[in-house]
Amino acid sequence: MNRIVVVGACAAGLSAAEALRREKFGGKIVLVGEEIDAPYDRPPLSKQILASQWEAERLALRPAEQIAALELDLRLGVRATGLDLASRTVLLGDSSVEYDGLIVATGVRPRRLPGSGAHVLRTLADALALRERLKPGRRLAVVGAGFLGAESASVARQLGCEVTLLEPAPVPLAQAVGVPVGEVLAQVHRDQGVCVRTGVTVTSTSPTGVQLGDGEFVTADEVLVAVGSQPNTGWLEGSGLELDDGLVCDEFSAAAPGVYGAGDVARWHNPLFGVTMRVEHRTNAAEQGMAAARNLLRGSDARPFAPVPYFWSDQYGLKIQAHGYLRGHDAVEIVDGDLESRRFMAAYRTGDRLTGVLSLGMPPKAIRPWRQAVAAGTAWSVSETLTTR
Repeated sequence: MNRIVVVGACAAGLSAAEALRREKFGGKIVLVGEEIDAPYDRPPLSKQILASQWEAERLALRPAEQIAALELDLRLGVRATGLDLASRTVLLGDSSVEYDGLIVATGVRPRRLPGSGAHVLRTLADALALRERLKPGRRLAVVGAGFLGAESASVARQLGCEVTLLEPAPVPLAQAVGVPVGEVLAQVHRDQGVCVRTGVTVTSTSPTGVQLGDGEFVTADEVLVAVGSQPNTGWLEGSGLELDDGLVCDEFSAAAPGVYGAGDVARWHNPLFGVTMRVEHRTNAAEQGMAAARNLLRGSDARPFAPVPYFWSDQYGLKIQAHGYLRGHDAVEIVDGDLESRRFMAAYRTGDRLTGVLSLGMPPKAIRPWRQAVAAGTAWSVSETLTTR
């Protein structure tokens, strides 16, 4: 194997390139990135960058000298447009590059709504453009009360903006964290002066607000659309790879011989939970980038990628942390603290096993035994054991 191409130059792609070098791969590594910026971190975009606490330079995933030490063929501002599996060639607009091994780490793009004048928040340029508009007294309408929308609403409110948070579901985040926890998080926003409206559908956006499905128009100076994302797999259409809400991979993160997926774009079978999942979290991107690189080099000695997914969120100074696979859970139980104090631990059951845990306002050490229990595939009765400690 002489040349490995990594398409996607953010957390997953850079992690893959670094892992290749740590594994003593001495051939050429071509790292292709659509953005012109060197690899940078995305979670701070809706937090420190939007709040003007950080400047863009702090987002760099690695100092320039560490990037240089990897001896990459780094191609920034270049978009992958197609893939020919037979000839092992990635198309890059009017050029192309051949590969012996390929890692797909092209991430996701924000979903948009009909209309004009709305912001999205995925890139550094997106965050800087919105930051310039968030001034005290300005009215911001946030469409979508998921973690990205909620974090942005939190920052805007703390900057003195009047914020309206619009969510089609009856309870924000209920699908991910359950109704009781979702209700608490929604009330946190209301207590901070955010107008939280649930069960409403936005049909279009404009420079002066949003149109709701019932005919009402919500006036705003700025609109942020945060209604989820779509995997960047368009360039893979017609390649022969299986695409279904992402690049479909097996338990080793392999999509085809010599082709692996990593990060937000990859939908792979996680044997720890026995389900196929696509995880849009920073930690998973880095871990899967490393795993994909190692498995690409190991071939028949590849190891399953079976992590306990982790994510966190900061809203109004409250730290939310979660380990495991919470979606599709059958039950949620508060096992420490209580909802009213907004200091609690919630455990999630799927079938007869513990599959996830979420904490709000708890010290990091409190969640560690729960994370270990999830990783061990522990039966649900663990809740009785751990709560007596």
